[in-house]
Amino acid sequence: MHPDLVLLSARLLDPATGRLLPQTALAAGAGRITRLGDDREILALAGPATEVIDLGGAVATAGFTDGHLHPVSGAERTRGVDLSDCRDLPAVRAALARAAAGLGPGAWLRGWGLDPNAFGGQPLGAAALGPVLDGVPAVIDLFDGHSVLASARALELAGIDGPRTFEQSAEIVCDPVGRPTGLLLEDAACALVEDAAPGPTEAELLARTAEVMRSMAAAGLTGGHAMDAVGTSLATYAALEAQDALPLRLRVAPWCQPGADAAAVADLVRQQGAGGRLWRVDGVKMFMDGTIDNGTAWLEHPDCHGQSTHAFWPDPEQFTRVLGDLHRAGVPTATHAIGDAAVRHVLDSVEKALAEGGAPVRHRVEHIETVPDDTLRRFAALGVAASMQPTHCCEFTRADHTDNWSSRLGEVRASRAFRCRDLWEAGARVVLGSDWPIAPFPPLQVMAGARHRRPRDLSLPPHGPEQALTPLQALQGMTLNPAWAAGEEQFAGRVAVGHRADLTVLADDPLAVPDTDLAALPVLLTVVDGRPVHRSSAV
Repeated sequence: MHPDLVLLSARLLDPATGRLLPQTALAAGAGRITRLGDDREILALAGPATEVIDLGGAVATAGFTDGHLHPVSGAERTRGVDLSDCRDLPAVRAALARAAAGLGPGAWLRGWGLDPNAFGGQPLGAAALGPVLDGVPAVIDLFDGHSVLASARALELAGIDGPRTFEQSAEIVCDPVGRPTGLLLEDAACALVEDAAPGPTEAELLARTAEVMRSMAAAGLTGGHAMDAVGTSLATYAALEAQDALPLRLRVAPWCQPGADAAAVADLVRQQGAGGRLWRVDGVKMFMDGTIDNGTAWLEHPDCHGQSTHAFWPDPEQFTRVLGDLHRAGVPTATHAIGDAAVRHVLDSVEKALAEGGAPVRHRVEHIETVPDDTLRRFAALGVAASMQPTHCCEFTRADHTDNWSSRLGEVRASRAFRCRDLWEAGARVVLGSDWPIAPFPPLQVMAGARHRRPRDLSLPPHGPEQALTPLQALQGMTLNPAWAAGEEQFAGRVAVGHRADLTVLADDPLAVPDTDLAALPVLLTVVDGRPVHRSSAV
């Protein structure tokens, strides 16, 4: 049988060793790499229907997998004005004013990517934005994805006029006399205004998600671990695949929120394995805390504002019971845990589940932004993957600790920021990702951030340069290690016969390119399941 795809004149880079293979060509069929060899040998396998691509000496490596992203919900949340480049309040106000000027009567304004550092020393609330949103219903996502700012008109339309109590650790932030400031913390509070705002139609969301995924493929992504299944996410993946328009391989983890009863957990178990050829439900996403930036993380000692003192689950032991139930059912979990207390509790819960027996299950912790030394070695000992987003450190914190994240934590805890290298050297499987739309998704940018620990414009010195990963570690963090976390290391994450033909082709060797040049390295070809899903004009 002839292969579906042949790549010639390639430098084949295997992430397992970091070395170029002696072969210069590969053949792929039925979604797998079927043969490696020299150009003449592999070309002789081609048939009339085989797609043959001469790479002209470009480097082909295992496809990049983003270990934590939100494709569909991110596509929806990134509607409206992009505020991610606004560094101060005048810039935020100007961007919002331009957007408001183009609205029709009664139309809602959407914004996203707002960094709390832009507020300087001012309280984080709608009042700081000035009169630009007077009479305009507006919902603005803060960059962390766990908080929004709502204008006075949006609060009115949503019926929000004071504090409320929620099952999870969520809050309508109010002033001393009980009036909402516009700041809503965590999902349950944010949903009040989100539900009042008009959303995209099914067709609009499908088109927007397809556009986003094409951009992801063009950036070199061949797959991702999608950390939610909210709304119509699963139907969107199915529709895209039915249209032959799904260019990424996705592993989807639906949410399990506080208050989940036995029936809810059983339903999550039943969902496992659902999907198609390129996507499937595999795992459950949970939350142990919120974020340091908005004071909803769970720290062992309060932050410098007296906040971040509670778990996201009002009863942390319920979380432990649910994780144990999922573990016994063979379902892997991925738990958002940013603060040191949150991380410790998740590891304690996994340790308890392992002690109670059951089938081998690979659990993971997401984010791990500040942890003490005694936590590091527990990841390897428990077989828990450490899922990290280095560009969060690069883009939203500063080496001098004058940023909101660092100033909330104080000097000691801020010095333990995003300990990628320490976790790696302690034996943990470090998986790298973007958490898009929280940070940009281009995988070369994620790997560059892991290597140089600086913002993408290189305008600031590195934050915690001792935590930088080597070039090979960064590559493995987006190839081998995501495959391991998914239990797929026997057939994914490498350039080897029998492995998936998910490949990223670059203009040069990513291990040899300087750290500060890596993000700009051209992506020439992206192959998923043995089929090109992005091809530049250079090949």
